[in-house]
Amino acid sequence: MASFFMHDSFIEYLVAEKRFSEHTCKAYKKDLDQFAEFSGAITQKDLQEIDARLIRGWIVSIMENGLAPQSVNRKLSTLRTYFKWLRRSNLIKSNPMQLITGPKNVKRLPSFAQKQELEPVRIDILFSGDFEGIRDRLMFEFFYQTGIRLSELIGLSVSDVAQDKIKVLGKRNKERLIPITPELRELVNKYLALRHDLELKNDAFFVLKTDKKLYPKFVYRRINSYLSSATDMKKKSPHVLRHTFATHMLNNGAGLEVLKELLGHANLSATQIYTHNSFAELTSIYSQSHPRGQQK
Repeated sequence: MASFFMHDSFIEYLVAEKRFSEHTCKAYKKDLDQFAEFSGAITQKDLQEIDARLIRGWIVSIMENGLAPQSVNRKLSTLRTYFKWLRRSNLIKSNPMQLITGPKNVKRLPSFAQKQELEPVRIDILFSGDFEGIRDRLMFEFFYQTGIRLSELIGLSVSDVAQDKIKVLGKRNKERLIPITPELRELVNKYLALRHDLELKNDAFFVLKTDKKLYPKFVYRRINSYLSSATDMKKKSPHVLRHTFATHMLNNGAGLEVLKELLGHANLSATQIYTHNSFAELTSIYSQSHPRGQQK
């Protein structure tokens, strides 16, 4: 697969200056390789000849292959960052991305589980009482009770989990503190006791029975399995529990600014999408509670 001129230097820039995560850098590299393959541009001279018409042709090509507008815009974001870096580095004379407008995104509301689906009486029976069962239950509760991301959960170290809070390293290495309940702390203590009994020494908080750090596919499969047993939802992932955390917090009176800090969002607009789900909940309560709403 073709690679752009100064490709490695750009990735180094993303890591050192933009402080992007390893996952994000891999996604940027994949996007750039795809566009390089389409355009045939590899050298600096090739890059100078890339224009808006070529980029629009690529947009049409990937959309014809079934890529959703949101995914297309993410790839265009990669190109914008890359060409801006090239221009600032005086490696190209003009930035063709200044003439590019991406397709309009289709707004999709976040999927979330209903409160009754996650009641302890329904969830408790899904987990065994051994090390793996307690660990998985704790993972499940961390996702639901703190809104933590999958990468953040895997990145937790033992020292990050305190008596009343956890310290989370989020996107772009931004730290945040999230409170935990006494009940969740009890589960943490039970898990740590089982870790101690098995003489597990890894600094990572969540580990396999072999003392190795968890990996994304493992966590995804476990959470998917438990959500499949507890709910009828189509989407069953750790991120659904993050959406559920946010929606249930808003439905129970949490403010957007507080939720923004808990979720680790960079700006409020990312948090506001959850207000749509909350409004749907308010509409449902209204229709059931108000005399006029009860009329059929």
